[in-house]
Amino acid sequence: MKLPKEYITTCGWLQSETSANDVVISSRIRLARNIDGIPFSQWASSGDLKRIAEQSIEAIQHSQSLGNSDIFSIEELDSMDRHFLAEQYIISQELAKSGIERYVAIRPDQSASVMINEEDHLRIQVLIAGSKLQQAWELINAADDELENHLTFAFSNRLGYLTACPTNVGTGIRCSVMAHLPALVLSRRIEKVLTAVTQIGLTVRGFSGEGSEIAGNLFQISNQWTLGISENETIQKINKILDNVIEQEKKAQEQLMENKRISVEDRVWRAYSALRYARVMSSNEAIEFLSSIRLGRSVGILEKPSFESLNQMMIQIRPAHLQKRIGKSLEPVERDEYRAELLRDWIANGNSV
Repeated sequence: MKLPKEYITTCGWLQSETSANDVVISSRIRLARNIDGIPFSQWASSGDLKRIAEQSIEAIQHSQSLGNSDIFSIEELDSMDRHFLAEQYIISQELAKSGIERYVAIRPDQSASVMINEEDHLRIQVLIAGSKLQQAWELINAADDELENHLTFAFSNRLGYLTACPTNVGTGIRCSVMAHLPALVLSRRIEKVLTAVTQIGLTVRGFSGEGSEIAGNLFQISNQWTLGISENETIQKINKILDNVIEQEKKAQEQLMENKRISVEDRVWRAYSALRYARVMSSNEAIEFLSSIRLGRSVGILEKPSFESLNQMMIQIRPAHLQKRIGKSLEPVERDEYRAELLRDWIANGNSV
């Protein structure tokens, strides 16, 4: 079983009809659901897992918004394809490492997916470029309702949806936005901002999600609790905080350009030169340089590449993407050489990935 060719060169959910917000790269909503009367995935027997998969796939195929999804058996995907999907945030690292009776259904535009037999029976997800949590909610809420027409989800009138992890009990919703905050980092205000965010019940993670380090000045901001607060209240809370974070980043950008313009220009043009001429480039180096280029676009030092192109490249330089793109396995040093080659061509063309 192989992934379609159209998955390889473009991250579908990052495509946008309008310019992506220069601070917020993406919005994601995930719902955790379990079929009533069947043990959670960790305690389910092989027969239970098969029953969950069969019922879930049938429900997906009857769904109007998910019915034309590509459905992949994780067991039948090779290791590189699994890591490729994880790098695009379509599946979790946990599902990528899992075995029998694990599946993922992916809409052709990759904006929505359903993981089957991950920690919960179903993890429904919508990903959209830019700051669009409300739009993501409308899409995922419709998909959830369609699935619930064919499945009976485990639900308590007192607690809400029942989930494998207690922190997901209630609405089962996880909302997150990926924000690029280089000016707050450079001005050393980021700790104050992030402390304020966590004090009001949100959590902050790195580029690759839970447990990952911060790279490229990219931060995932998401809700911690799903019990005792509605889905709309959760979204409104995150959007309110996000608006404040964006305002703080914009102010920091303005002050940097007023007080340290030469230093910012030097950072941007050094990154541009490295991307344009380097022959070897590690993942971490590439992310940091792309972050500087993105800052250069935000403050008007650079006129191109586009924000969408920058966002796409942050995904395309990851290890499995490089290997899928070139069509073969690469040793780490070969990946670093090919990454540098890809970036040289991209920066020379300005907007192309």
